[in-house]
Amino acid sequence: MEFVLGHLRGAIERGEYAIGDKLPSEAELCRTLEVSRPVLREALRALQTLGLTVARTGKGTFVVAHRVEDPTFGDYAASDLLEVRRHIEIPVAGYAAVRRTPENLDHLARLLDRMERETDTLAWVAMDTLFHLAVAEAAQNPVFRRVIEEIRDALARQSAFLNELAGRREQSDREHRTIVEALIRGSAPDASEAMAHHLDRVRSSLTEIVDGGTTADSAPGTPH
Repeated sequence: MEFVLGHLRGAIERGEYAIGDKLPSEAELCRTLEVSRPVLREALRALQTLGLTVARTGKGTFVVAHRVEDPTFGDYAASDLLEVRRHIEIPVAGYAAVRRTPENLDHLARLLDRMERETDTLAWVAMDTLFHLAVAEAAQNPVFRRVIEEIRDALARQSAFLNELAGRREQSDREHRTIVEALIRGSAPDASEAMAHHLDRVRSSLTEIVDGGTTADSAPGTPH
């Protein structure tokens, strides 16, 4: 999928398609790029997330920008989502470290074990959002959980996007493990630091994608 996204993104950013132009049909793109329709559709969804195109039902995919500015996940721009997450989830991790119950720790440990064994991306993404909800629950403040619930869909979309384009899953598992270990120790500073590091890595991965670092263009037939 990265090859297809890189090829189409490169063509758009080079101006091969003007703003308002319609991309070739899915059938034509599949033939040209020698890929399956599911792979192409993932790439087209990523283009839309990056803000370069918009899909119009029954009409096709149209170019709306030549540069990536700020990816959108559901109802929220990536920059807005990350800003809020830093203000909420870092202190929440600190509260969770001192307020967590044995049941909270058991739930987080079991969830993390499942995530580390999971091979299906969609299932892992669902558990990723559950992990962040579980940390909020461990803080023993229902308002924190409500905030995470509000952005849950955006978190899932962002997680799937980063896993597809930046291969974040194993790294994220390690970061989650560090958070849980800090919660087990009951160290608020360590838990807050671990969550801050996790969010920093999310931000850097997004920045790399926006800058084009993970979607380099290549010719049809390149392994992907």
